[in-house]
Amino acid sequence: MIKHYENDEIIVTWNPNKCEHAAFCFKGSKKVFNPNRKPWIDLSQATTEEIIKIIDQCPSGALSYKKK
Repeated sequence: MIKHYENDEIIVTWNPNKCEHAAFCFKGSKKVFNPNRKPWIDLSQATTEEIIKIIDQCPSGALSYKKK
């Protein structure tokens, strides 16, 4: 099931079926991307620019974003 997370500036989409669990997101920011937390993505823990930089490193494309 595709999940969406949003703040005032972006909508982040996560497609678990595409996820390769390379952990670039988690290594990029454990505060934003924490698989031990529900929900596992908390966009309030970093700036939108920081989040975008991390998502851009996702090798599978499981994480993506759209600016509002």
